[in-house]
Amino acid sequence: MGLVKAIIIFFGCGVICASAQDYDVIAWSPDVKLAWGDFKAEPMNGRAAAVTASGITYRFTSESLGNKVDIDFQVTAHFYPNKSWYRPEHSDANILAHEQLHFDISEIFARKMRKRMKQTKFTRNVRREVKKIYAQINKELEAFQNTYDSETNYSRDREQQQLWKNKIATLLENH
Repeated sequence: MGLVKAIIIFFGCGVICASAQDYDVIAWSPDVKLAWGDFKAEPMNGRAAAVTASGITYRFTSESLGNKVDIDFQVTAHFYPNKSWYRPEHSDANILAHEQLHFDISEIFARKMRKRMKQTKFTRNVRREVKKIYAQINKELEAFQNTYDSETNYSRDREQQQLWKNKIATLLENH
């Protein structure tokens, strides 16, 4: 069988969809912490003090030789400043720390996706298989983000907030 090379690039998005062409993005890094100046959108509703728009993007190329499919991929957690906002009169350092953890959670799930991609034996249906992994990861990410907000009461429960801070730090350390 001959060598077939397919180059497929996908940009997926998690919680909020945005493309690099339309919005500034901040890629997750352990050295970069969010600041209120990164939240550039106008507030959208009257109840929340702040909203973090973050998610996962991916791209990949695949190459097949016979039945073997090799894949090269990149998965990144992003923060979208132009979709994130806060109300200065209701926001403090505790709320900023809560929002940072939302971004950190996106990175945890980007790492989970990278791991699943590395462990998967892809077939000629690689595009569909990657989309399925991505959809599963996003479903898990959304559930985890919702549990985080629920258990911390959107940062109001300081004791739970500290427990989640420790939990997320451990997950980042171990993934």
